[in-house]
Amino acid sequence: MHDRDKGGKWLIRHYGGTILRLAGTPGLISWKAVQAEPVQPRRLPDGLIEARLRGRSDPSLFALEISTYPYPRLVRQAADDALLIYLERGLVPEVIVLVLRPRGKRPVPRELDLPSDSGITRIHVQWKVIELWNLPADELLASGDVGLIPLVPLSRFDGPVEPILDECRKRIERDVPEGLRENMRVVTHFMAGLKYNDPRLFLKLGGKKAMIKTGSPLLRELFEEMAREAREKDRQEGRLEGRQEGRLEGERDAVVTVLTSRFGDDAARLSDRLKSLDEAQLRRLLAMAATCPDLASFGEHLPTRRRRRKS
Repeated sequence: MHDRDKGGKWLIRHYGGTILRLAGTPGLISWKAVQAEPVQPRRLPDGLIEARLRGRSDPSLFALEISTYPYPRLVRQAADDALLIYLERGLVPEVIVLVLRPRGKRPVPRELDLPSDSGITRIHVQWKVIELWNLPADELLASGDVGLIPLVPLSRFDGPVEPILDECRKRIERDVPEGLRENMRVVTHFMAGLKYNDPRLFLKLGGKKAMIKTGSPLLRELFEEMAREAREKDRQEGRLEGRQEGRLEGERDAVVTVLTSRFGDDAARLSDRLKSLDEAQLRRLLAMAATCPDLASFGEHLPTRRRRRKS
């Protein structure tokens, strides 16, 4: 599932300046997200920002990466961002890596040094790292920057998370422009889900109805991508017998995948009850699967099984 990836890219596209300020970028005047087109498209950075800084006549480039954990591959990703953009544009970008969650005692990589075999040539790349879990939540909230709201539940604070989610909801409803509000709620929901797995907590971000309704283009995009991936998986395994049945099978698999990721393998037993539903019904249930508080409440929206008559 790519909820964090798409959520992070949405955040960069609409609030890239927020991440630049979080990294301590001095003299930021303005910024805009631009399309990255390096020589190897599969290694695009999560985001590329063109920013104007005080005291500089030409805009500066910032390559942004958002990683759930300090994976070892971050070294290659950050170095690729710097080197590929240099090859494309002839200048070295500022590379910023935002890591959302810690993993054990693994340090977050901050540089890469590559000597040639004989040592004649050396490539050294370093980048800025932001460890979100070390940033105080009260400082993020005090900044008044609404782009930080999705990151607050993963930052450092004492006490329960419920008051934090209440404050996030209040800030979203009060400070985020109406056209971005639904997507901001969705991104905050997905980010918080990296740390907290109690579905009842997410109701505090706007209530079940607000999350279920598909007013968020980002939420619809995530659901549609999951259905596409499920259909593609089925095609590769040779199980499909026609386009219509393929679409339905993909939608059913997507619903079960979401439920299983949230509530465990018990969700698989609901698969048979989805077989009588059409595509529109399955898409509505996909939204329900992502937001329902438990399997029982999801089951209330399914058709009841017909009992077999005794002969």
